[in-house]
Amino acid sequence: MRRVPTPNFRGRSAVVLHRPHPAADAVLRQLERLGIAARPAWPALAEADLSADFVLFDADTAHDGQFPWPAGAPPMPLVALIGSEAPGRLDWVLAQGATGHLLKPVASGGVFSALVIAEHGFAERRDREARIADLETRLRLRPVVVRAILTLMAQRGLNEADAFREIRSAAMQRRRSIEEHCLDLAAGPTDPAAGRRGG
Repeated sequence: MRRVPTPNFRGRSAVVLHRPHPAADAVLRQLERLGIAARPAWPALAEADLSADFVLFDADTAHDGQFPWPAGAPPMPLVALIGSEAPGRLDWVLAQGATGHLLKPVASGGVFSALVIAEHGFAERRDREARIADLETRLRLRPVVVRAILTLMAQRGLNEADAFREIRSAAMQRRRSIEEHCLDLAAGPTDPAAGRRGG
């Protein structure tokens, strides 16, 4: 099992999107004890809040218009402050991309754990999205790679495996992905294996 280092939140920033309420005050106090520069916001986040490291929001009363980004695509970890466990509310919270939560009424602790879990979940989701985007790009460029392989097979009389090996070697020498290298080849009359031979 991969060990996740315990973060130090000192010097980070957070916005608490919650109407004036003792629950919001309790969260702000805990954030300040963790060394986090925290500020309240209501009834909506401002553009300046996009620079915050975390947003903690009232899951019971929040709505789409309060966030200045598309639903489900927050630019930072979101922590939902949950009082109502109504299924509709929980569905909405999940659709916003929240990766951490804290139950209300807020006790004297719990914020640190919620932030750790939220940050880890956010990073995992970003990594997963990047991997998916990379795979989608490779899939989209697959026909370009096939054309480059067929071109090299015709030019050199190679079989498919040897042609692919030549292209892979040329891409590695140019420090490019195979797909990027083949895209370059499609843009000009370069020999598919030119990088490998230094051309």
